[in-house]
Amino acid sequence: MNCFQLISRSGRFGCAGTKLVQAGALALMLVTALPAMASDSRAVKSRVSPVYPEIAKRMRVSGLVKLEAAVDPQGKVTDVKEVSGNHTLAVAAKEALLHWKFAPADSGTNEAVEINFDLGN
Repeated sequence: MNCFQLISRSGRFGCAGTKLVQAGALALMLVTALPAMASDSRAVKSRVSPVYPEIAKRMRVSGLVKLEAAVDPQGKVTDVKEVSGNHTLAVAAKEALLHWKFAPADSGTNEAVEINFDLGN
């Protein structure tokens, strides 16, 4: 069925059916491409521990910070994005993560990193 046949049978749908099929095909192409873009976790060659922010210690703030690190093919962290967690802790975690080194790879990757800040109660 083409767009004109849809209009002649039901004026309220117009070309929506065709557009829905096109959107579905595009979504299917993207979903099948995602596994190729996703990376397996790269080994961490060296880590730098974050400095627990003094204000967070005083306020007894603790918890898990989730970050996403952009890592170049040589293993250097080039960018860090905060995904979740306390913002004050995330700033300290981001600063430390920028100094981490990952194993070399054929191309740049994005690595999920979790850093737990624990007051050691």
